[in-house]
Amino acid sequence: MLYRHTVGDVMTEDVVTFRPDTPLPEAAALMDANDIVAAPVVDDDGAPVGVVSASDVLRHETGMPDPQGQDGDDERSWGKARARTAGALMSSPVFTARADWTIPRVARELRRRHVKQLPVVDEDGLLTGIVTRSDLLDVFIRSDAEIRDEVEQDVLGDILGLDEDAVAVEVRDGVVTLRGDVPEPRLVPVVVGLCQGVDGVAAVEAHLTAGRAG
Repeated sequence: MLYRHTVGDVMTEDVVTFRPDTPLPEAAALMDANDIVAAPVVDDDGAPVGVVSASDVLRHETGMPDPQGQDGDDERSWGKARARTAGALMSSPVFTARADWTIPRVARELRRRHVKQLPVVDEDGLLTGIVTRSDLLDVFIRSDAEIRDEVEQDVLGDILGLDEDAVAVEVRDGVVTLRGDVPEPRLVPVVVGLCQGVDGVAAVEAHLTAGRAG
């Protein structure tokens, strides 16, 4: 059957985390060493309670609060500027994702929250991974050969049960071109819709006739 990727397929499971009492110099060094722009802060059980970003650390180093005012009231902003630990500097509450979320769902959540990554939690709220915008892009940046194989095998073969030589599939730069014949006219929009749902497909051009088979 046609497979839809989920957050669990693309997330990073080995996550750099901080504790609330992690000193800021240590947090900054860990982010630099691992080339990451943010990391979750977790409690004793492993549940995320906040996020510290590189921009948080940089603002802290200047000794000034967020110039955009995104940290809230002045007292909280200046409190962050005086922070010495990850817990004092972190942004909270933390927004999270679940491993069974679809790629479109988490993409919408990232956009809605105006963030570049989300910690992933299990049913108990414990951290299991992290998903970033670049992780999502990897799903859609697929080779033409991979897309063609999925269209031929999963869509035309397994789902629709069409003969192997009924429809010819060509893929170039993510654009799927279909040429051939399907048993009934009503199947034409079905074929197109299923192909459009394949990860990595940019567009579908259908040159299909109906009812000529046999």
